[in-house]
Amino acid sequence: MTFPPGVMPLPAITDDTRPFWEACRRRVLVVQRCTACGAFRHPPSPVCWRCRAFAYAWIEVSGRGTVFSHAVVHRAFLPGLEAAVPYVVVVVALDDVPGVRVVSNLVGCAPEAARVGLPVDVCFEDVDDEVTVPRFRVRAA
Repeated sequence: MTFPPGVMPLPAITDDTRPFWEACRRRVLVVQRCTACGAFRHPPSPVCWRCRAFAYAWIEVSGRGTVFSHAVVHRAFLPGLEAAVPYVVVVVALDDVPGVRVVSNLVGCAPEAARVGLPVDVCFEDVDDEVTVPRFRVRAA
């Protein structure tokens, strides 16, 4: 499933988040890692939550994970989303990035198939000519 064009709000791209969105455009998932203490952080932020350092690097991650939590949306809260409901919002715990969870959508499967512990892989959806959003789909066997 893709969402109807122009329906979902576009992300707020700031100086702090721009490298994340640029990587998504290249179909690569990246996460910030503090270069002082090694803590991963997502969503991106200018300061480490653990040690308060400002220095960080962007680390490419596999995009493999498991559904930590999910909700099936049955009501269109934004005009134009009527064609997209029901859709699944997921919180994905990334396998290779301890403590990092990504909020996104589960695509390519029936909403009733969503469950905690479901193995998923990142995929990317071009929302417009400049924004690509990470989504997740059930991992192929």
